[in-house]
Order: sequence, then structure tokens, then C-alpha cells
Amino acid sequence: MNSPTAAPSRPRQNRRPDIPVRSSVRADLGSERFGRAVCLLHRWGQDIGTGFPRAWSRGAGCFAGAKHGLLRIRRLISATTLLCLGLASGANSFAQETDFDRASRLESQGSFVEASLALQVALNRKDLPAQARGRLEFEIDRLRRIRLDFPYSESALFAELNKSVKNLTLQEYRQWVRENRFDSRDIDGHRFFMVASVSNLFFRYPELYARRLPPKNSAALERRHWETCVAIKQEALAQKQPYVQPKRFRVNMTVTADAQAAPEGETIRAWLPVPRRYPFQSDFNLVSSSSTPKHTDVELSLARAVYLEQTAHRDKPTEFQVQYEYTTRGVWFNLAPEDVRATSAEDPLFREFTQECPHVQFTPDLRALSRKIVADEPNPYLKARKFYDWIADNIKYSFATEYSTIRNISEYCRSRGYGDCGQESLLFITLCRVNGIPARWQSGWTIFPGATSNHDWTEIYLAPYGWIPVDPYMGIYATRYATTLKPEQRRELRDFYFGGLDQYRMVANSDHNQTLTPPKQTMRSDNVDFQRGELEWGTHNIYFDQFSYDLTAKEVPLPPATVE
Repeated sequence: MNSPTAAPSRPRQNRRPDIPVRSSVRADLGSERFGRAVCLLHRWGQDIGTGFPRAWSRGAGCFAGAKHGLLRIRRLISATTLLCLGLASGANSFAQETDFDRASRLESQGSFVEASLALQVALNRKDLPAQARGRLEFEIDRLRRIRLDFPYSESALFAELNKSVKNLTLQEYRQWVRENRFDSRDIDGHRFFMVASVSNLFFRYPELYARRLPPKNSAALERRHWETCVAIKQEALAQKQPYVQPKRFRVNMTVTADAQAAPEGETIRAWLPVPRRYPFQSDFNLVSSSSTPKHTDVELSLARAVYLEQTAHRDKPTEFQVQYEYTTRGVWFNLAPEDVRATSAEDPLFREFTQECPHVQFTPDLRALSRKIVADEPNPYLKARKFYDWIADNIKYSFATEYSTIRNISEYCRSRGYGDCGQESLLFITLCRVNGIPARWQSGWTIFPGATSNHDWTEIYLAPYGWIPVDPYMGIYATRYATTLKPEQRRELRDFYFGGLDQYRMVANSDHNQTLTPPKQTMRSDNVDFQRGELEWGTHNIYFDQFSYDLTAKEVPLPPATVE
């Protein structure tokens, strides 16, 4: 039976050419007063007619009619009332928290236009602090990002599935919709489905692999994953050290801003990820770049980047490119549970890695899950291994919506029972930290032959061994998707990635939610991870629907002094 390849990335942000690009909203209704507000409302009123700009509603004709017309009028009146009240009442209309609460409630109800207007009204306050203004602007753009992640109407998704599922009938599809097999959002009176719904159907329901069009044969890739891990483990045992089998790679990364991403003559600022230094990753050398770098982060930066500036030209894409080489090694720790000792959560070396932070929240449900998994187990190694195994056995892989649109990623993954590599990693980190086990993020790219992709995984600290890698996704891959391997091979592959790592990695980040250098002047496109690059011009972020990215790697000879 065919299975999915080891492709643990989030899918590239939807870039359908028929969807109009909108720059990040940075409205100042007060500066133009009522006239500009009416123009803004008129544009949103056009969106209300279909729920989105025209392209988003393609294939949604079944929703049209008199009932839809009444809904359109009601929403337009409601939005008009909200806007006028906000303009009239000015700075004292709402307390700041109430603005966010109201917008959040409206979003959860599917009233995206009204939520946007509520946030716009809050932006009209003249005494608004800069930090609050930035948050409001982000919340407005977040609603737009969610819309991009959910582009398909029910009929449009059926058309996409017909290309990928053999002998699919409308009756069967409607049953799947009733069973909630697809991520969806109710947005302004319509139900829309997530951009990766087709791929996620096969991840969540592997019994459908036999009907996949075109069929996929991943046997060679699965075997190469297993052979790579076996070779690293054998070499580590033979050399009695964890870092072995060095390889050197030459990487080309290109990030291309669309021709309309910035006005002619404006400077586009770009941050591209590059390898940071680790015990298993070293000897970075920037070979070339599309322009002279304005800044390159130090080798131990928490989110290492090369910073470039280039001028936008009329009707031409702006291409940022870096080529670099680096050396990386396979990792495997020969861990003995009986030798592991606990670390103090109050130790200043580890305190930040045992505490809560964005997306690592010790919720009651998370604490309950932790107790269920480990019970009264005292050994840190065995606790962490139980979390790893529970995720491998209970969490399914799924492509994710953009991280910037999710409030608490670890809880999102736990509550749904599925997630992508980063969501699985944050769930694992949270379970470890709530038990006092230091855990942190690690991310960049996997450049495994035939499966190049952006990827996230973790490290945990186990004394006396130090920081060891744990890749929760690869545990899931071995358990659920590497179906052409023998059971003992799948177990060996699963065991390897608790304390082991293949050498086909480019690690740029050692923590999540990190600030870039120099700091962006605008909001981040991905405020959790840093793999695809970040762009901006002036006071405008350039989001993923306005640029593309590509990374290729090839192995090159090692310097003589590095050959083992």
C-alpha cells in the first residue's frame, strides 16, 4: 500500500493567481473621517455579497438566491451601524480589552466583516498606544490570513477531490463533509474549506491511499530513511560518540517578491534563514548573494538570518538569493535511562526551558493529559519517551493553517488529534516542560534526498548527556506512514528519532517566537517560526501570498580536515 512521503512541512501559502492580493491593512479612519470610512465600507460591502472577493467564492453559486440577498442586506446594515457608532463615539467608545473580546467573539461566530470593522473602530482612537495599535493591525490582518487559508467552497473542494480520489461520488463526498473530515470555517454566511484539505484527507484516513490519484510509491524513500538511521547508529556505537558521518552541502535559497508586492523605487527588506552553529552543524560559508548583505547574524543567533535590501522595479519581481555551504553530522545518543538524573527547574541554565511561553501553555487539559500518560513515573528519560510514544500513537499528521492565525498551537494539536511537525513539536515541548524537563524548539529545513521541506523538531535536556534531539514527526512517520518497511524496521526508525537525528538538516532556529535582526518594522508573516524568509517595505509587511520561496541543496566534498 502506498504511503505519504516524509514531507513534514507546512504547505506553501495559497498563491492562486485568481485571488487578488491585498496589502496589510494599516487603516487610520480618523484621518479621513466619514468619507474614507464610507469608501472602506463600500469595498467591504462588495465582499459581503459573496463572503469574499469574487475569486474566493468561485464554485459557490449554489449559495446564491433570495435568502443570500437578505443576508447580504442584513450584514451591510449591521456593519454600517457599527462603523457609524464607532466614528461618532470616538476614543471613549470601548475599553481596549473589550475591543479584542468583541472581535474575537464575532470571529468565532463567523462574522469576519463585523469583526474587522470592530477592530477598525478601535484603531480610530486618538490616544491609542503604539503597542496596542500594532496588535489591532495584526488582528485585522489575521482575519485576512484565515481567509487565505480557507479558499474552497463546498463545491470547489469537491472539484479538487475529484482529481485526487478515484471513483469519488457526490454522495460519498457529502457524507465526508457531514463527518467533518475537512477543516472548515464559517465566514460571513458561508462555509469554506482549508487549502490543504485534499492532502490531509489521505493523512487522516490512510485507508484511502489505494484510491489516490496519481498513486504514490514511497518504498524507496522509506527504505533510505531507515538505512540512514541504521548507519548513523552503528557509527555512533563504533566511535563511542554521538556526532558522526559528516556531510557538506551547498544550498541555494531564493525568495521572490511579486512584481506588485511593493511600489516602484521602494526598498524591499528581506531576511533569509541560514545555518546557526551546533555541535553537529558548523563551518558555514556564505558563497554569494543577490546583493551585498547589510547584516549577517552571529553564529549562535536564536534565529539566524542574512539581511538584504533591494529596490523594487516596475512590473518586475524582486529576487533575493543566497548560496552557502555548511557541514552537518548525524546524531545518535546511546541513552541509558538508569543514568539520567533530574535537573532543577530553578537552575538558571534551564529555567526558561521549563516555563510557559507563547504556544507552550500549561492548560488544565494539558496537565490532565500529562498525568494520564506518565502517571507517577519519576524518571525524566522515561517521561519524555512516554510523551514521544503517545504522540506517535495518537496524533495524525496534517498540513497546518498559518501559525500566526492560531492562539495556542500545542492546545490546538492536542484537542484535534492532528497537526504538522511544528504543532506536534510544541505539544511535546509543553508536555515535557509541565513535568520540569527542559525542552526547546529546533527548526529549519530537512534536505533529505527526495523530501526537501521546511521542518520543525525539538531538543530536550537529559543530564548527564546534555541537549539531545527528539523529532516527534518522525515517530509518527515511522508508526503510521512508512508502511512498506517491516515492523521491526519501523520500530527501529521510530526509536532512532528519540535521541537521534539524520544529517540532512539545516538548522536556523534554536527557539520559537524569536525577533529578527535588525527587527522588522512591520508585523511578521510567521511570528512563531522562521524558515521561508520575511519581507517588508516601508511600513508594510509582505505576506506569503505576495512572495514565493525555493530551497535546493546538493552534497559537496568535505574539506580534508573534516573527513573522519
